[in-house]
Amino acid sequence: MAEKFDVIVVGAGPAGTACAYTLAKNNVSVLLLERGEYPGSKNVMGGVLYRKMMEDIIPGFYKEAPIERPIVEQRFMMLDKESAATFSYKGMEWGKEPYNNFTVLRAKFDQWFADKAVEQGAVLVNETVALACIVENGRVVGVRTDRPEGDIYANVVVLADGVNSLLAKSLGFHKEFKPDEVALAVMEVLKLDKRIIEDRFNLEGDQGCTIEIFGDSTKGILGTAWLYTNKDSLNIGVGTMLSGLIKHKLKPYELLEYVKTHPMIRPYLQGTDQQEYLAHLIPEGGYRSMPRIVGDGVLVVGDAAQLVNAIHREGSNMAMTSGVVAAETIIEAIAAGDFTEKTLDVYKRRLLDSFVGEDLKKYKDATHHFEKYPHYFEQYIPMLNRAASQMFTVDGTSKREKQRKIWQGIGTAGEKMKIARDLFQAWRVMK
Repeated sequence: MAEKFDVIVVGAGPAGTACAYTLAKNNVSVLLLERGEYPGSKNVMGGVLYRKMMEDIIPGFYKEAPIERPIVEQRFMMLDKESAATFSYKGMEWGKEPYNNFTVLRAKFDQWFADKAVEQGAVLVNETVALACIVENGRVVGVRTDRPEGDIYANVVVLADGVNSLLAKSLGFHKEFKPDEVALAVMEVLKLDKRIIEDRFNLEGDQGCTIEIFGDSTKGILGTAWLYTNKDSLNIGVGTMLSGLIKHKLKPYELLEYVKTHPMIRPYLQGTDQQEYLAHLIPEGGYRSMPRIVGDGVLVVGDAAQLVNAIHREGSNMAMTSGVVAAETIIEAIAAGDFTEKTLDVYKRRLLDSFVGEDLKKYKDATHHFEKYPHYFEQYIPMLNRAASQMFTVDGTSKREKQRKIWQGIGTAGEKMKIARDLFQAWRVMK
């Protein structure tokens, strides 16, 4: 006789594990399936974990979780070929409990988080692929796995199987995502002595620093590079829209090598040794690319639901929130004994009413706008660097004369008007 649980969660990333933990904590029998050797073995993110969402799930988690460094400084680098305009915020309040954000290594953190779900009563099964949803009379009632006698049944199945979500696609919830709806991120973890990291990034003790890098780091393609500090390693990565890579005929590892050897980045990486190379698709189509996320007996969470705020580089916080909201909805459905779409649709309404939905709606046109007009990266960031170079070069020219030359260098009156219109349009899609 096939096994049956109250809930099956497919995927042990932040969304799936948050869902499984919340369910198990409320005495719901839940099976957590992970296709990798262990949770986190196939997951990639830049490496920043946002405290608030995790704190809501496990209060005081940072006291025992395998975090790397609490972040006290965030830097933003506008990169040209041989220069960078950089601004940052460093706050000592971020270095005090309960902290603000942390760097993490997913391979360590996801295992710990999944173990906490197991402690609550969830059943974790690794190295298991969910091949298809079992559908009876139009309702999802379980999953078919690659294990012998692998059919498993449940009242609700939660799809947390990542950006491609083959299960959601097989249910007709979404079509193949277009190249302008997903980004390809590649990252290396580079070993470096703890003391050198602290000296190089002006840190003390366990303090951490993140650097977000725009402009020449992606050769003008819409995207971002990043450099994050761990305890004794660095995360260096770059993510760009898949459509941009195709258009410019670039290979992702070539772009990463370009970032690593850039004169503004190279000094940070001196003396490092590669520990790990990772690549992963990230959903960045935003609100307009969200697939159907509720059906009879099924919910979709995390990356599978396109829950990423590409502008602020947020994903894990949205994923965890979606997992918790899904779990809370399922608990209510169990109490009512009703697992139809009508009942489970509460999940969608609550999710869209939360900060997740509000932020996705706010930036619904931003990604497509900046990809459509690449001159924001190709022209305006270099223009900013040239202006900074002229203004800060001390050569006997008065500051008033420098300002005049910078203004003239922008171009004709028509070109200045075009820049003003572009900035206004950027403000409109970001407001």
